[in-house]
Amino acid sequence: MIHIRSVCAAILCLLSFLPDSSAQTTYSLQKALQVAKANNVLLQAQQLSLNIAEADVISAKLRPNMHLNNQTLFLMNPSYYPANTDWTNGHNQQVWWQLTKTFQAPGQRYNKIDFAQQNVLLTQKAYAATEREVFFDVANKWLQVWIDSKQMTLITEVKENIDSLVEINEIRYRNQVISETDLMRTQLLSDQYDLQLIALQQTYKSDLIILKAAIGINDSIDVDLNDPLLISYTTQYDSLLEQALTNRADIQVHRATLLAAESNIKLQKSLAWPQTELGAIYNPQNSIPYFGFYGTIEIPVFSRNQGEIKKSYVLKQQAERNINAVQFLIRAELLSAYQTFNMYQMNLDKYNKMMITSEKVLGNVRYNYLRGGTNIIDLLEAQRSWLDSQQQYNNMMSEYRKSYVQLLYSLGLINQIAQ
Repeated sequence: MIHIRSVCAAILCLLSFLPDSSAQTTYSLQKALQVAKANNVLLQAQQLSLNIAEADVISAKLRPNMHLNNQTLFLMNPSYYPANTDWTNGHNQQVWWQLTKTFQAPGQRYNKIDFAQQNVLLTQKAYAATEREVFFDVANKWLQVWIDSKQMTLITEVKENIDSLVEINEIRYRNQVISETDLMRTQLLSDQYDLQLIALQQTYKSDLIILKAAIGINDSIDVDLNDPLLISYTTQYDSLLEQALTNRADIQVHRATLLAAESNIKLQKSLAWPQTELGAIYNPQNSIPYFGFYGTIEIPVFSRNQGEIKKSYVLKQQAERNINAVQFLIRAELLSAYQTFNMYQMNLDKYNKMMITSEKVLGNVRYNYLRGGTNIIDLLEAQRSWLDSQQQYNNMMSEYRKSYVQLLYSLGLINQIAQ
């Protein structure tokens, strides 16, 4: 019996060290973006576009197939048949076998391959631009859950303080130290915070569902409330602007589009040259064999691919204008994000001082109230003032983090966090 108990105890001890599949996983901002990079359904669908573009390269490298042509003629009037023959006899037939192959004009195949490869590069840049948009969306959804968590933590702390005050006032009321009105005021405030906490919890659950859908998971997760800012940056705006004009995925897309347009111009010009079709002919006529050669070429009198050539030049002009437009947009977006981030960064220091002051005021008023030195109205007013300061600080911190994410998005660096 002792041996069995020892075995059971050992098994229970081992089971206690097994991971709990139902436990929540804490997600930092970086982890959320990394998981979204692998699991986001939009990115998974977009990844197939690269496979499509790579397949176009394979198609561009293929050479034209050979063409085999057969024409068989039968003598229709039996009176012309040689003696002792029928329509299946070779003397009553003419057979035409033709084997030809199309030969591309110089540069056509090379230009097709180059254009397909430029489209692969363009697809890669387009995928990076899609990642940038997805990561920005996931980061903002993560921040919303982070804000909800911060607010719930704050209201929970306030409610615990008020609940402890309710317990103290119940005792003081029984001892006839305070009036029933003072007790009712504290109880009413506790009930208000309770309702507020219920509403915040529901908001948190809803935002968490939206975050998990954006990441592409169904697991039970939570956000890291102590998640630090990940990427530091230089304070020189000119350096930031140069970095954004180089790294942002959207401008890289238009630059890749320009390269593809230039390659397309070369391709369309080469397609203006006609293709030749050459081959050999074997032609038995009434059992007499003939052999010859076949050749054909399009005469470029009317169509010389003028429309596609003109279109390719217009596409290049469009790509150049899009680059200028995006550069103009980047300057405006980055300047706004840069100034906003710096403003919130400076204001955080001021709010930290306000937090310390409100904390001291609340502690002093609470101490005086419990000693009978002040009334319940002063205490509740100090409590509300402290809560307002805490909420303003949380709002400032949330806006500061939003501006940080916006700055990373404007710089084109948000993709780096997911690496």
